[in-house]
Amino acid sequence: MATDADIREALHHVVDPEIGVNIVDLGLVYRIEVEGRRARITMTMTSPTCPLGDYLKDFVTSAIRQHVPDVVDVDVNLAWEPPWDPAMMSDEARRQLDAGER
Repeated sequence: MATDADIREALHHVVDPEIGVNIVDLGLVYRIEVEGRRARITMTMTSPTCPLGDYLKDFVTSAIRQHVPDVVDVDVNLAWEPPWDPAMMSDEARRQLDAGER
């Protein structure tokens, strides 16, 4: 049976193409729910006007299916509350962004 941790690990493979950091470390993943063979992901974007919403939703679905074969049904929902803020990033994301600026 898949766990929240399994899903979270799979989502580390989903990298925001504009920022170059995975969506977990960016703080874009708000909630992971696993019920049997179904996973529900609630996430946000760095901006409500980001044009990559559908792309990232598809990438999330494919990453989960590839890395967590027990999950066959994936629902990805975009949420705008609370709005994303850079303070939601992990220390690892900050390190990656700081290294990229040098």
